[in-house]
Amino acid sequence: MIPMKACLSECLALTLAAGTLASAEMSSPPASPVWFQPTWSSLQTYQTPEWFRDAKFGIWAHWGPQCEPEAGDWYARNMYIEGHDQYKAHVVVYGHPSRSGFKDVIRQWKAEKFDPEKLLAFYKESGAKYFVALANHHDNLDLWDSKFQAWNSVALGPKRDIVGGWAAAAKKAGLRFGVSVHAARTWAWYEVAQGADKEGPLAGLPYDGKLTKADGKGQWWEGLDPQGLYEQNHAPKAKPDQAYIDKFFQRTRQLIQDYAPDLVYFDDGVLPLRKADEAAGLSLVADYYNASAKLHGKNEAVVNTKALNEDQSKALVYDIERGRADRILSAPWQTDTCIGQWHYSRAVYDKKEYKSAAVVVPMLADIVSKNGNLLLSVPLRRDGMPDEDEMEIVADIGAWLKVNGEGIYATRPWTIYGEGPSTMVSEGGKYGGQNDTYAKPLTAEDIRFTQSQDGSTLYAIVLAIPPGGIVLVKSLAAGSSSRPEPIGRVQVLGVPGDLKFTRDAQGLHVTLPDKSPCKIAVSLKITKT
Repeated sequence: MIPMKACLSECLALTLAAGTLASAEMSSPPASPVWFQPTWSSLQTYQTPEWFRDAKFGIWAHWGPQCEPEAGDWYARNMYIEGHDQYKAHVVVYGHPSRSGFKDVIRQWKAEKFDPEKLLAFYKESGAKYFVALANHHDNLDLWDSKFQAWNSVALGPKRDIVGGWAAAAKKAGLRFGVSVHAARTWAWYEVAQGADKEGPLAGLPYDGKLTKADGKGQWWEGLDPQGLYEQNHAPKAKPDQAYIDKFFQRTRQLIQDYAPDLVYFDDGVLPLRKADEAAGLSLVADYYNASAKLHGKNEAVVNTKALNEDQSKALVYDIERGRADRILSAPWQTDTCIGQWHYSRAVYDKKEYKSAAVVVPMLADIVSKNGNLLLSVPLRRDGMPDEDEMEIVADIGAWLKVNGEGIYATRPWTIYGEGPSTMVSEGGKYGGQNDTYAKPLTAEDIRFTQSQDGSTLYAIVLAIPPGGIVLVKSLAAGSSSRPEPIGRVQVLGVPGDLKFTRDAQGLHVTLPDKSPCKIAVSLKITKT
């Protein structure tokens, strides 16, 4: 077996040698059918690996230095916006952003209870089939031993290889491993750090976003260049320069080489830095696919990105942030969402505002019925552990999957995805598709369908427990075009034995057991015999 790092380096060299990154064409096609060039036409020959199609449920640790304040999303940006709640909190806890910026928050972050083996063993026990770790966020700190970014978690803060810890733990737990990359957006995202207060005693005093290496003499960060973190040596709204693009490319390539992830999530529309240099993103994807194919004998890699059209979804796996598809999609896709805010929020915990298992499970069933996966982020506190409420939610999801996983894992969409009032309502989401959660309570009329890969078994997941113990599945009425063949047997997952049922023009009437195997939703298993 060829080491992953060698594979990636060799494949990259071959990719670059093929010609201009954006338009390279090989003079003669290679013998292997899994070769990819850095062009859309070549990448559209990609096939989503079966492991991803079968996994259905993954957990994400969207965890980094912005969790140090435990104040919620986008802290590293919002702390530079005068009057914002996070700005106000920052001034109280850390000092004014002209004196104590996000670089100083990084210094405070220690991750003292980070125990990836313990967490991943728990996530696997709770039904996750893959795990994704944040590799960097828009705050621009690399959470690994980065050769191209001096601002990294090995040199600063926890002084640990966070990604390396997650990768080793995933391998030990037998989980597929992924990384999420968000730093392509740092250039514009941090522009507020160039500002200053407009009012008050420090009005006009610049924030620390324009500091240089020379300014660090005698400071704790002496020898480091703050511009390596903030990337603000440019006018606001300027286009990213080539040095920034090259640095992002090198960092991401090293990440893939060193940790050999099964999945890479780019938090970008289509590809990172697409408007500045689409060729860089195409090259990263082609290189990654080629290395995976060479290492495994077939492509096992997944790249998730957002805002894809139908053709682009043939080359990459479409991701809907905090949303669901409104229909069965022909290509596998993914929802990424969170039970709270992306970065840990003490306020969400105090107010008991997490998504419960009773909210997540119907969401999962709906997503799977439409050919998708659910990647669920569980926020971690500054110390690297979830709180007790989050642990309970994840355990409850796992308990449901232990009973009903047969109707989720390794299934495929049926002729229709579902029935009931929830299928008649369109709730547009912020990032495309529908909202990830339902605005109205679900009922026993709301059902989602999956089937075994050979089509011999149909699963009807009833999203709420019927008060009278009778389920009516209208899509399975006698003479239904969706299921014209006879039904010989109906069972409920988690309870031995067959259920009583009748079938008429109204639908399939099923009498559930006196005691339900689950409090959230039940899964009917329907077969010919």
